[in-house]
Amino acid sequence: MAGAPDEQGPGPAAGEQLQQQHVGCQVFSERLAQGKPQQGFLSSFFTNNQKCQLMLLQTLETSRSHPYVKLLLDAMKHSGCTVNKERHFSCEDCNGNVSGGFDASVSQIVLCQNNICNQAHMNRVVTHELIHAFDHCRAHVDWFTNVRHLACSEVRAANLSGDCSLLNEIFRLHFGLKQHHQTCVRDRAIRSILAVRNISKEVAQKAVDEVFESCFNDHEPFGRIPHNKTYARYAHRDFQNRDRYYSNI
Repeated sequence: MAGAPDEQGPGPAAGEQLQQQHVGCQVFSERLAQGKPQQGFLSSFFTNNQKCQLMLLQTLETSRSHPYVKLLLDAMKHSGCTVNKERHFSCEDCNGNVSGGFDASVSQIVLCQNNICNQAHMNRVVTHELIHAFDHCRAHVDWFTNVRHLACSEVRAANLSGDCSLLNEIFRLHFGLKQHHQTCVRDRAIRSILAVRNISKEVAQKAVDEVFESCFNDHEPFGRIPHNKTYARYAHRDFQNRDRYYSNI
């Protein structure tokens, strides 16, 4: 997301633009050809859309219950990329079993209203996609042609969003392995890449392996792996105190 999200600079080259359109439309079927959402945040009155909007509002407005999201929103604002729920989120139907995605071509998070089943699921999806948005804000990420860039952000999202929390892994009946968190992060990053890119599993695995160590250890803006809400609250407290600390040096 840009600091002034409604202001657009020079557009991508024709080949890159076509590739962006293909990537977005193959998963997010309601995206128009130019990469913009077919419907806005408040334009539909379908039941799934209303439920999606209400759950999103709950996620964004209840900061104590969702410290992951609160920290990410504060970090985005601190980086000059203030998030606006009407501009930067869109509830849409998606293909397959994808829960959400970050459409970098228009700096917008897509929430799959036909696949997000409850509030806890919405919280995780928003957190995961906000990590991608934060990466988009702070770095020159080549989402569309550099699979290693995508792999790095997917590793970070799986590591920091709570996707691989012990509770979630128990619900998936995955537990008891040595270095289980790392294994979960690696597996979910590969799955996320394959969900949005038409590449082989071997190519996705290679990309993840190449970036795993550095990207797994990049904990910004949390400063630590937030294994649960308590860790996330500590991380948010530490983030709020950063400027105060550095101003006294």
